[in-house]
Amino acid sequence: MASSGYLQAAVLLLAVQLICLGAADADHETGTVIPAESRPCVDCHAFEFMQRALQDLKKTAFNLDARTETLVLRAERRALCDCMPVNSLR
Repeated sequence: MASSGYLQAAVLLLAVQLICLGAADADHETGTVIPAESRPCVDCHAFEFMQRALQDLKKTAFNLDARTETLVLRAERRALCDCMPVNSLR
């Protein structure tokens, strides 16, 4: 009798596993499967992110360079204005 209880438990577990596997397969079939070749990989996303970050850094560096050049020219003009009359610079 004890072995029939084990047999019933084994059959019950097998039925539960089959039901779970069937439900998992049904969920998998309802979604669209994208082939691995057309999916962007994590490295591709990281590369795109780094490319955008580099472009932002280049823009920032250019803006800082232009700002620095403007400030240097302004400082040089002030230095010249201190030595010369304002009318001679225009």
